[in-house]
Amino acid sequence: MKNIVYRRAEKNDIPDMLSLIKELAAYEHLEHEAKATLADFEKWMFEEKKVYAFMADLNGKNIGMAIYFYNFSTWLGKCGLYLEDLYIKPEYRGNGYGKGLLKTLAKEAEKEGLGRLEWACLDWNKPSIDFYLSMDATPMDEWTVYRLTGETLKKAAE
Repeated sequence: MKNIVYRRAEKNDIPDMLSLIKELAAYEHLEHEAKATLADFEKWMFEEKKVYAFMADLNGKNIGMAIYFYNFSTWLGKCGLYLEDLYIKPEYRGNGYGKGLLKTLAKEAEKEGLGRLEWACLDWNKPSIDFYLSMDATPMDEWTVYRLTGETLKKAAE
């Protein structure tokens, strides 16, 4: 019997989350960018309370996660949720667990009266794009993500 539970992450889930993040980074060919530590997650999720997560717990085993934070839409005049990472272990995909996590976040946004739930997806990730389209998500084709990080962030701050 498969008993899936979508629940808020707890501090003792951090090692599993880090493992899932490393798997996601490998899938996205970005292992070199996955530098987060247990201390980072303890600080931002449980001390500063700026980042949140839901776990997909199947029979007591964490098989996936959705990590998110709040953003704000000046046009809507409301906060929203930004989904940073949605990941289900490959051997558990195709069973609706990713959809369950996304629905859990959508319910959270609705419950809080938020204006939107949004995320980014790599252009080449066709399985994820197809999944998001099946959920009636709208691609934001006219928008480009920009980023300052590392040295470019330091330079911009000067």
